[in-house]
Amino acid sequence: MERYSKVQIEDSKSERRMRVRSSNNNDDQEPFMGIKVRRNASRHRDYKGDYLDVHSYPFLLNLFNKQGDKHVLFADKLLKFTASGKIKRCVLMITDFAIYIVDTEVGALKRRIAIAAVDKICLSEFSDNFFALIIPTEYDLLMASTRKTEIVTILGEAIKNASDFDLGVVFSNRFEYNAASDLVKEIQFENVEGGVKTRILRK
Repeated sequence: MERYSKVQIEDSKSERRMRVRSSNNNDDQEPFMGIKVRRNASRHRDYKGDYLDVHSYPFLLNLFNKQGDKHVLFADKLLKFTASGKIKRCVLMITDFAIYIVDTEVGALKRRIAIAAVDKICLSEFSDNFFALIIPTEYDLLMASTRKTEIVTILGEAIKNASDFDLGVVFSNRFEYNAASDLVKEIQFENVEGGVKTRILRK
């Protein structure tokens, strides 16, 4: 059973420089290009895409039908980190045109992001579940999922098909993201005995 890393939240005003490693995929390569320390379970995992069977939930189905989306490429429950530091369980849906964040507690759409608005995805070089979607025209998303590899792959393909743009995949053991329009945070990863230690700092 895979577990989420322990998270520590602290304040920090120090600036850090991010190390960037971009991927230039071909048809035979995943977005990780051998940089990522991969779990054995993720190396040979078959991708299912829709883990919720969205078509059996009229509420979820109506969300993207109203927007003209035609295909659900990915749907699953995961963890989202809010600007205030809270961790909330939500549904992530990726369609051919957009990303949907749905609050499962109240059954409401919290956010819709056009596929073309996503500039890059940031990940650590370690075997953890965290990833950040960087959206320059809005605020970013920090999430955690045991199906992160599949999310990166499907999102990259969706962006390529929708806009002929290659999704930037950035590997760094510390990177900044905009938790809100006026709030920048930094997430740091450290490989320690027994797993990966994760800290989220307010910049």
